[in-house]
Order: sequence, then C-alpha cells, then structure tokens
Amino acid sequence: MIIKKSPAEIEAMKEAGRISAKVLREVGARVQPGVSTLELDRFAETLIRLEGGIPAFKGYGGFPGSICASVNEQIVHGIPSADVILQEGDILSVDTGAIVDGWVGDNAWTYAVGSVSEEKQQLLAVTEKCMWAGLDAARPGNRLGDIGAAIQEIAEAAGYGVVREYVGHGIGRNMHEDPNVPNYGRRHTGVLLEAGMVLAIEPMINIGTHKTKQMPDGWLVVTRDGMPSAHFEKTVAITEDGPVVLTTEEGHRRPI
Repeated sequence: MIIKKSPAEIEAMKEAGRISAKVLREVGARVQPGVSTLELDRFAETLIRLEGGIPAFKGYGGFPGSICASVNEQIVHGIPSADVILQEGDILSVDTGAIVDGWVGDNAWTYAVGSVSEEKQQLLAVTEKCMWAGLDAARPGNRLGDIGAAIQEIAEAAGYGVVREYVGHGIGRNMHEDPNVPNYGRRHTGVLLEAGMVLAIEPMINIGTHKTKQMPDGWLVVTRDGMPSAHFEKTVAITEDGPVVLTTEEGHRRPI
C-alpha cells in the first residue's frame, strides 16, 4: 500500500533530509586516497548523532554500518571496513541516511578518489544526469514508468547497463515503503504519481552489463563482468507544484 504524506508530514521529513544531505556532503569531502571506508563510516555516525539524528542504516536488517561504501565494480551495500583503503583512481558510492522524529532521509553519491579515468568521469556524469532526469519526472499525473524511462533512456544512450534487481523505493516512517521505483520502464505505464508520494530515486548504472552478482556476505552486490558502477540518490516529495528534493541543505527545500 502506498502511504501518501500530508504537506505537514513532508515538512517534517525535511530535517531528516537535511541531516542526510549534510552527512553525505561531509563524507564526500573526506574521500581521498589512503582513507579506509571504516573511517568514513565512523565519521558519518558521529555527525548524524551530533546533528540530532539516528543512523538509518545501522542495524537495518542487520547491516553493521552507518553508510554503505561501494568501490569501483561494487554497486551497492558495501560494508565499511578497515581493510578497504581507497586508492587513487577509485570511485566510491556512499549511501547514507538519518532518522529524525521517526522520519527517514536517504541519499547517495558516487565520488572520484583523486584523479580518475575519463571513462569513470563519464560514468559519474551520466549517472548523475540520470538521477536528475528521474527526479524531474516525479510529478503528479506522470506514472512510475516515466521515472524509469527517463533514467533508462539516458543511460542506454551512453551505452551503459541499468541495474534491474535493485531499485528505488517509497520512503517515510520506514526506509522502504511502496512503491518500488525501477530505473527502467516504459513511459505512461505503471502506478499513477500523485501529490503526497515521497520516493527515493536512485539510479545504479554500470559501464558494462546490467547483470549483478550477490557476494557471500549477503550484502555486497557487484557487477557480473567486474566493470565499474555508479549510484546516485535523493529523496523527493511529489507535490502539486512539482518535485521537491528533501535530501538537501538548501533551506531544507529544493524544487527541481
């Protein structure tokens, strides 16, 4: 069942969004060669709590970290570790979120570690573009397939694979709510988008095949062919005035 939020509830979600966005930005500023993903995780947890939030990921389904940290061919759900030391030329997907007054914010960004190849730079640019296109399609009167199609068309035009098994989602009092939000689809199909829906839109785009592989730890997902992957995500509220990004520090509110 899709749980629509009132304007007051959307307003209440903005603080969780603000903290989530701040933590993501501050973690990103610390992404550099020689840093471990566990260091980034500890920093993120400390900052979330200092800002008055609760780490949304820690303990969720048994996940041990406050961020997901996924390097290069790792798509999502990388567990932070002292053994994972960032190297010049890597790309790192950081996914994090905060809970405030029971509301959840969720966002992700993929960062270059030092100087990266042109191939990886292009992947980051295209995946970010996919995310903004998906967010822009989150308008009353559109359908769920319009979001997926907007993302898929850009990714596949660049020759990239769009991950199928892992998708965006509704969000609110729970991290994952209905509906699932695929990053692929056909325009004018699927669930009708209405004001009050709040979605986490998160394209996961691969340089090579869209196919994935689950690793033995039960969390980490990697590309089947070992090629790099990027992941960008924001939480967005669908309003009568259009999509409003909630995971932002810009006055708690950013229209597309």
